[in-house]
Order: sequence, then C-alpha cells, then structure tokens
Amino acid sequence: MSRKNELYVKKIENGTVIDHIPAGLALEVMKILGIDGRDGYIVSVAMNVPSKKYGKKDVLKVEGRELSQAEVNKIALIAPNATINIIRSYEVYEKNKVKLPKVINDIVKCSNPSCITNRREPVEPAFTVEQLEPLKIRCRYCNRLMEKADILKQF
Repeated sequence: MSRKNELYVKKIENGTVIDHIPAGLALEVMKILGIDGRDGYIVSVAMNVPSKKYGKKDVLKVEGRELSQAEVNKIALIAPNATINIIRSYEVYEKNKVKLPKVINDIVKCSNPSCITNRREPVEPAFTVEQLEPLKIRCRYCNRLMEKADILKQF
C-alpha cells in the first residue's frame, strides 16, 4: 500500500490515548468517560484496527484530558487489556496497563433490584472479581453474579 492511500491520525499535544480496547467497544468507553461531543474535547476514534496480538482492536484519543483512577477502573471492567497512555508535549509521559482491582467499590450497581444497595440504604455497591475473561463479578451483599453485558447496560 502506498503512502497516499493511508490516512494518519495526528499526534495529540496533551491528553490520553486508550489503546487495545476490544474491537467494537470504543463507543462504550466513550460512554463510560461521558464523552458525547458536547464537552469540547478533540476525540479521535479508530475501530477495528489490525492488531498483531488481538486480531482487531479499537483506539481512542482524547486531547486535553487525563483520566482519573475511577475512570480507569471503569474502563478495566470492559477492556481488561487496555493500555492508558498519558501524553504531554506530544510525548508519552506515562504508559500503564489497566488493572481491575480484586474488589470493586461504588463503580457499578448491582443488577438485582432487591439488593440492599438498590434499596436507598446507605450501602455502597461492592463486588468481588471472580473471573477476568469473560468478566464475572459477584455482589458482596446479595451474591448476584454479573457479566460484562450487565455492566455495559449501566453506561
């Protein structure tokens, strides 16, 4: 393929690049981050990009924004192999793989409507990660097992 047939996404000066998102989930990551196009951030999305390691992947670039640890933890729920690159002055300042904590507190809600965490009690939702691939988390209070599809419905 010649260079004139290729399209490149420009480097960002400052912000975050989320790489190795499972193919087709970049828009879900944008929902998690609350990116809807009205916030003023310059966002580049590449979907179904060839990947030697995963076959296909998505990549998300958000200029002018660095992620909080809570946002990274949410991304880890649906993209456990993602890499978060913090960009400063056009260079990779920091590069980290997401890591899902063994216990997840107050990131997602239990899907059981009868769970005490959904009953207006002052109890934070808490889950234990039982399995990463495919993702399975268990509610600490009602023992409900939730999967990635249950979590995606919340965003």
